[in-house]
Amino acid sequence: MTPAPLVDRFARAITYLRLSVTDRCDLRCTYCMPERMTFLPRAEVLSLEELYQVSRHFIARGVTKLRLTGGEPLVRRDMMDLVQALGRHIGQDENGRGLKELTLTTNGTRLAEFADGLRAAGVRRINVSLDTLDRDRFASLARRDSLPQVLEGLQAAGEAGLKVKINAVALKGINEGELPDLIAWAHGQGHDVTLIEVMPLGEIEEDRFDHYLPLDVVRRDLEQRWTLTANGETTGGPARYVDIAETGGRLGFITPLTGNFCAGCNRVRVTATGQLYMCLGGEGRVDLRAALRSDDPDGQIADAFARAMGEKQERHSFAIDRTGAAPAVSRHMSTTGG
Repeated sequence: MTPAPLVDRFARAITYLRLSVTDRCDLRCTYCMPERMTFLPRAEVLSLEELYQVSRHFIARGVTKLRLTGGEPLVRRDMMDLVQALGRHIGQDENGRGLKELTLTTNGTRLAEFADGLRAAGVRRINVSLDTLDRDRFASLARRDSLPQVLEGLQAAGEAGLKVKINAVALKGINEGELPDLIAWAHGQGHDVTLIEVMPLGEIEEDRFDHYLPLDVVRRDLEQRWTLTANGETTGGPARYVDIAETGGRLGFITPLTGNFCAGCNRVRVTATGQLYMCLGGEGRVDLRAALRSDDPDGQIADAFARAMGEKQERHSFAIDRTGAAPAVSRHMSTTGG
């Protein structure tokens, strides 16, 4: 018998898995992690084979979109072995299950090396995190002078035939004045853009309130410059899109703080240690690593999925409303999976 699809207690079908393959990253973005980040011991991280087995179970239960994340996924050794294995699940099997899309989110620093291999494995679309085109500002934000490598990676992605979406975190007093130029540049390169509100995850060395920029403010400013028309298309995630007549491109907004998008949530996240988080903004989790390493992995994973669907919360409660406030969630985004 074909296993039942994953459906939570609010009748939301779970069709989208964000799978973190590592918490490690070669950048240290100020809004994401401290400079001296303590990464997970390697022994705690799932092997590539275990990551594949987790993915296989989700695909069998109706997941059709799988995004590989980190940290920075392309710093994981032999990462392409996992991409190639998952690529073989694109298309329906005899039970009508399979991936419609395999994709990943990357900071782009190693994209030049892997773009052709990603395309060959079945990846057609990627997200690249890029908050600024100013080299000094990039180095300050990322604590690494890596903008040239990112731009080289973007060029390689285009040459490999990968569709690129630029993800930019909107930061008050840092890149807010540059956002129109970043959007225009990206659209000129044929890339979509999505703007993201800073999320209150994990302790960092700065106060996020100082740089919190509501995207409704950004949108009003952009509407003074360009003609924005709502676009009903979806890429399976939380972004809401508009078309910009003057640039000919598409712009998305991800608004966890000013525009909650939980009613249509179709996503779960699995960390590199095999912890299944039902909500990015919640602490609830189910241990898939223990299930995988048990004497009855299939049965234990089925039980874990049942618990997760019963515990998935209706919505998150993100807020950034005062200076010095503790983060809404203690773990870092790089630990959960971006």
